[in-house]
Parts: sequence; C-alpha cells; structure tokens
Amino acid sequence: MSETKVSFKVCPKFQKTFGILGKKWNGLIIEVLLNEGPQRFKELAQKVEKCSDRVLVERLKELEKEDLVERITPENSARAVYQLTVRGEDLRDIMQDIHIWSEKWYSLEDCN
Repeated sequence: MSETKVSFKVCPKFQKTFGILGKKWNGLIIEVLLNEGPQRFKELAQKVEKCSDRVLVERLKELEKEDLVERITPENSARAVYQLTVRGEDLRDIMQDIHIWSEKWYSLEDCN
C-alpha cells in the first residue's frame, strides 16, 4: 500500500500576519502602544529609539492600513496621536507570549 505524502504548506493568513509583525519596527511600535497607550509621533520616536522618523512614518501608515493603529486628532489639539485599534489591542496576548519566550532564551548580554 503506497502512502502519498502531503506536503506542508504555510497558511496565507499566517504569512500575511507574520509579514506584518515580522517587519522591522512594527512589533516595537505595537509594544509601545500596548504598554504606554496613545502616543504623539515624537513620543513614539523617542521610545522606538533607532528608527528614523521617515521609517516610523512609513510603518505607522502601514499599520493604519492594516487596521492595527489609528491616527486621531483630538478636538482641542493640532497634534495627532496614534493608538491601537481593537484589532491591534488583540495582539496583547501574542506580545506577552513573545516576552515569555525571550526571557527564557535570551540574556541581557545576548542583546548587546
């Protein structure tokens, strides 16, 4: 009796999700917004230290397009703030799992 081997195929939904979260700076932006709440651009730029302003603008636009982040201009302010959408907030458990994994497998020395 011959068995046909079914080849593994990565789900397109997983590929899309990993493409978003795996893109440089996106995870850090999401992490700041999860932990610090709504942020002005300059506040985000200070917390995602090594990301240039140009790249930060690009990443925020991409995250907005994916409905993970929204840009809001409060009524009595000319300065916009960025905050997570419900969809973005739903990443909290995933980000916590990444924290647990990184604590287990990396030391601070590994990060230098």
